[in-house]
Amino acid sequence: MASALSHAVAALALGTCFYRPRVSKRVWVAGVVCSVIPDLDVVGFRFGIRYGDFCGHRGFTHSLIFAALLTGVVMLLCFPRGGPGLSRLSLSAYLFLATASHGVLDAMTNGGLGVAFFSPFDNRRYFLPWRPIRVSPMSLGRFFSRQAYLVLKSELLWIWLPAALFAATVLILRTAAGRGGADLSNQE
Repeated sequence: MASALSHAVAALALGTCFYRPRVSKRVWVAGVVCSVIPDLDVVGFRFGIRYGDFCGHRGFTHSLIFAALLTGVVMLLCFPRGGPGLSRLSLSAYLFLATASHGVLDAMTNGGLGVAFFSPFDNRRYFLPWRPIRVSPMSLGRFFSRQAYLVLKSELLWIWLPAALFAATVLILRTAAGRGGADLSNQE
């Protein structure tokens, strides 16, 4: 898996596509929380749930159906009237993408059994063809080790840097589009 911090970075980068000045910070917090919730499945290890099981790590909680269900629950509980400054459709799209990004990043790691993207309809595990991200240790104790340093280095290169470039590109394009619109309105 990629680390929780890197999942949060991806969610915030995706958020730049939906950013509006009046959008509540609760929206971005919800996106970050949605991006890390799929890894709650690791609790299953304590209860004898095996890695490759339906509810095992990278199983159902990493699926696209789970992303849609979690989006619905968060919308009902946290944003019953939508998010301030963002349409219900845009807010739902952001939360879905933030959650689904978790599985995509995990499918780009060099370890584990893959991701059950299509669970519960198909419980096979998949990796993406390109897997440059080092798999992160699952225990906190192992996270402070040489391996963890190599994971962080890998995530900085393959998640944080692309996320920063993506966010900067979106913001630059949005600024340019705003200026272009202002110029057109001044000419009329």
